[in-house]
Amino acid sequence: MTTAFASSAASSRTLTGIGCVVIGMSFFAVQDALMKEYLPSYSIWALLFLRSCMAVVVLGPLILIIGGARMLRTRLMHIHCLRGALFAVGFAVFYMAFPFMGLAEATTIFFSAPLIIALMAILFLGERIGPHRIGALAMGFLGVLIAINPTGSVFTWISLLPLISAVLYAASQILARHVGDRESSLTVGLYTLMWSGPVVLIMGFVLNQIFTFEAEFSHMIWDYPDVPAAHILPLLCLGGAGLTGYVLLSRAYQVAEPSKISLFDYSYLPIATALAWVIWSEVPPVNTIIGMVLVILSGVYIGIREMRQDADTQDPAAVSETLTAPGNPLPGQSTSEDPPT
Repeated sequence: MTTAFASSAASSRTLTGIGCVVIGMSFFAVQDALMKEYLPSYSIWALLFLRSCMAVVVLGPLILIIGGARMLRTRLMHIHCLRGALFAVGFAVFYMAFPFMGLAEATTIFFSAPLIIALMAILFLGERIGPHRIGALAMGFLGVLIAINPTGSVFTWISLLPLISAVLYAASQILARHVGDRESSLTVGLYTLMWSGPVVLIMGFVLNQIFTFEAEFSHMIWDYPDVPAAHILPLLCLGGAGLTGYVLLSRAYQVAEPSKISLFDYSYLPIATALAWVIWSEVPPVNTIIGMVLVILSGVYIGIREMRQDADTQDPAAVSETLTAPGNPLPGQSTSEDPPT
């Protein structure tokens, strides 16, 4: 009876985690769709700073309510600051591409981040890797290469921006290993997003002193926007959607085993593709669809392998090969006895 109850409880937590991931990814897709919709009217600096401000305004009081002032104390502010900088620059670069690329195209390339996290884990964290994961990673990177289509007639340097963003994002997630479980995911998220606000403003100001942006890059021009009343609610929804997605993903990784839910992060791609089709009638090109399928299959295969490994070893994988929100708790280190997969 006890075993059956424990199994039922674990299954319930897994379902809750999956639900939080899928709904959270839906909110992230809404955030990115709103970002793409309002970039012709506002600079990326203003929109990213808005998101940072909303995170501080909401997460700060939420942390105080949940755990009190002690949850705000940190000895790792230098790591939070560096992660915030990587996060700010990475997503500024990502959104720079939005006026020139379809939502499905840009996000498919960005979803190389879980693959890059895996490679960085091998290089910097000493994680071992076996032939199954090598094959899955190769398939995923092939999908990214097909999505970028560097030999195609429409390829430009802008196509590389989501990939650069993915590298910076992956680096910020590797830094999260140094935080580990010493601080809550909400606290890490608060400081990451808090530091990203000033960094993105400085980045925007400096770039505008160095370069003169033409009309096609109007979303990068430093300005002080005049916000009409009709835009206030959608802009608040933009910031709120991203924050809600972050909280839901944090909750998902708290209640369920990462290896059992991480593969559902890829639900973002079909959701974002469907949203772009509904709003702008965007139909991704064939190479993007093929690349997306390969990236999803790669991530799902790795997730299934990790799930089986966790069932055998009772230890989670060394690094989360999933596109998590900033500050999401990464799985713990695997033991040296675990065989590479």
